[in-house]
Amino acid sequence: MTTYARTDLYPSRGAAETITPRQDPVVWSAPGAPGPIAADDLRAFEHDGFLTVDQLISPDEVAGYHRELERLIADPAVRADERSIVEKQSQKVRSVFEVHKISEVFARLVSDERVVGRARQILGSDVYVHQSRINVKPGFGASGFYWHSDFETWHAEDGLPNMRTVSVSIALTENYDTNGGLMIMPGSHMSFLGCSGETPKDNYKKSLQMQDAGTPSDEALTKMADAHGIKLFTGRAGSATWFDCNAMHGSGDNITPYPRSNVFIVFNSVENTAEEPFAAPVRRPEFIGARDFTPVR
Repeated sequence: MTTYARTDLYPSRGAAETITPRQDPVVWSAPGAPGPIAADDLRAFEHDGFLTVDQLISPDEVAGYHRELERLIADPAVRADERSIVEKQSQKVRSVFEVHKISEVFARLVSDERVVGRARQILGSDVYVHQSRINVKPGFGASGFYWHSDFETWHAEDGLPNMRTVSVSIALTENYDTNGGLMIMPGSHMSFLGCSGETPKDNYKKSLQMQDAGTPSDEALTKMADAHGIKLFTGRAGSATWFDCNAMHGSGDNITPYPRSNVFIVFNSVENTAEEPFAAPVRRPEFIGARDFTPVR
């Protein structure tokens, strides 16, 4: 049997942290290619690594999606499903993964041209859903998500070879500057921070509640924050933030009375399908890192 070595453009999970300049485009479509994103906004996305849309979906649509979110987290069968992540302390549902397969309502949102059209335009190809979930961040103590690059995990543990993946977070509640909103370091997507330390087997079981492997050091985060600054995203329900797979981002705990819930969809190019993990002993489950590469229609 003949075996072929593959090139790892973004090494991580080694003995020490490393910095690798981005080897891939940010916007993959040709200049002037048609799509819902205006040329100036596309250039801003390329420069900053994110794009905000003040009202991607209408208030009536928000109400419908929020009702579906509440229905899902109240369903005992959904709670018992391995795709649901439960907060350790409060025992409340934190996230429900593969939500576009669990819910016909969210499946329609994934294929909405306002959503998938922007992904195709940024990635320059047809796309499939690498991951989807609803995030529920109720008030009075819901925990945050520590600083990380999604691509570091998707490359190391899911086997995505290139940075040809984009995420969208659609707010289903208002994002205040106090209720644990998304933070991104603008421009951080142009450098890949390879994290130190080996990946434990079944790391996902721990990391979905509290990130450990793939977490940058305090020193590296300080340097990146000094170089790029930190942008906190606020906005009304129905607003959306698109961000590059390698953008350094995180969110704080929500200790206010005001919940922060969103639907999170990750689109990957059909020309960048998952291989074997680059720095993990086994693949993560398919509800976290899809192996169904069927394009969204």
